[in-house]
Amino acid sequence: MPSGTILVADDDAAIRTVLNQALSRAGYTVRLTSNATTLWRWVSSGEGDLVISDVVMPDENAFDVLPRIRKLRPDLPVVVMSAQNTFMTAIKASEQGAYEYLPKPFDLKELTGIVGRALAEPKSRRVPASEEGQDNIPLVGRSPAMQEIYRVLARLMQTDLTVMINGESGTGKELVARALHDYGKRRNGPFVAVNMAAIPKDLIESELFGHEKGAFTGAQARSSGRFEQADGGTLFLDEIGDMPMEAQTRLLRVLQQGEYTTVGGRTPIQTDVRIIAATNKDLQHLIGQGLFREDLFFRLNVVPIRLPPLRERTEDIPDLVRHFFAMAEKEGLPAKQIELNALEKLRRYRWPGNVRELENLVRRLAALYPQDVITSSLIDLELSQPSMTTVSDEPAADKDLSSAVERFMGEYFGSFGEDLPPPGLYHRILREVEYPLISATLAATRGNQIKAAELLGVNRNTLRKKIRDLDVQVIRTSR
Repeated sequence: MPSGTILVADDDAAIRTVLNQALSRAGYTVRLTSNATTLWRWVSSGEGDLVISDVVMPDENAFDVLPRIRKLRPDLPVVVMSAQNTFMTAIKASEQGAYEYLPKPFDLKELTGIVGRALAEPKSRRVPASEEGQDNIPLVGRSPAMQEIYRVLARLMQTDLTVMINGESGTGKELVARALHDYGKRRNGPFVAVNMAAIPKDLIESELFGHEKGAFTGAQARSSGRFEQADGGTLFLDEIGDMPMEAQTRLLRVLQQGEYTTVGGRTPIQTDVRIIAATNKDLQHLIGQGLFREDLFFRLNVVPIRLPPLRERTEDIPDLVRHFFAMAEKEGLPAKQIELNALEKLRRYRWPGNVRELENLVRRLAALYPQDVITSSLIDLELSQPSMTTVSDEPAADKDLSSAVERFMGEYFGSFGEDLPPPGLYHRILREVEYPLISATLAATRGNQIKAAELLGVNRNTLRKKIRDLDVQVIRTSR
């Protein structure tokens, strides 16, 4: 049976009542206050086993109280709640030493679970608070999908864990990588980004590890590689799915041994970098094709982060539009406002280019139109342009799924030349079809598994098993 005294500070009486009922039912003793002054008096007198506090209170901000609590009682876990729901709120909570950050509204079962874990953990678990972060917000959005990402990022800031960021083009993968660096323990070191797709295959090893003079034709002098340039900081490997197999083998060796040699060199060089990788491809699909090393995947995929496409977080579009207009104004473009009807049209658009496409549209609106207020008719005009309705310059899509599969299989067998692919093709192909089918259906139903099972025509338990077996990430959002 759980036990302990929970100190709750929130100036909203309804929140205090709900928390009191939920925590009391769970077996805890609860003390309630509406201000930070009383909370501090309780803490300084030695009361309480855990604190739950809102950020904004009438007399003082919780982020001002947290350092004093950490200094006086470093083993007292503090759970921070906030309706502000920005990336910086989550980061500040982590930096100030909060045990957990919860955006409002939150799930009561999740809260009681957090309380139970916090009280059960050894008191030595606490992580020292670091210096306060900057005020400029690198990530924008208050949707449930983004809130979960903020919480994951906040937990990762004081670690050197390798991170794999997966998301469609334009979702902001490098922005997330930079946030992990700029607000993490390596913030004073270099951030070096490498796009694997932009480097000729025969130069990737030299680009990553450097080369010695005379190592190959044209190597007139020694050149440092990106690993050396990123020493003490973060190395961001973008489009990792485009790395050739030879370079994958060397990268795996570096991750395993913590050292590398330059091209043409013999002396091992110790490396001290945090690796963050990103891709818009399905690496497990590439593994099945024999194009990506499975052991490297597991080395890189220590902490996977999936960035949702903009169509899964349309409630963030107003905040993103205001943010991009503000950025454009700082760069000297005219200040703009936007009608609610215009915002609604933006929310209904599918955004094949994701956040990057939205940013480009906003900059175009700020630069090309003299009107101070962007109307829905202007949005209609922009969204009707061919550049806004095509995803890429690739050939037109196949007329049906059967044609697409037939074309894909022809290309797949062709990639092996005169050889054949590894055995087990039937089950690999079925898995590759099942994953996007289930993932797309869950996205369309906003993560509602009951609706998804009904739409697919399968039993709900069958769907749950497929989600678990295929490791499908479920993002729950509201329409």
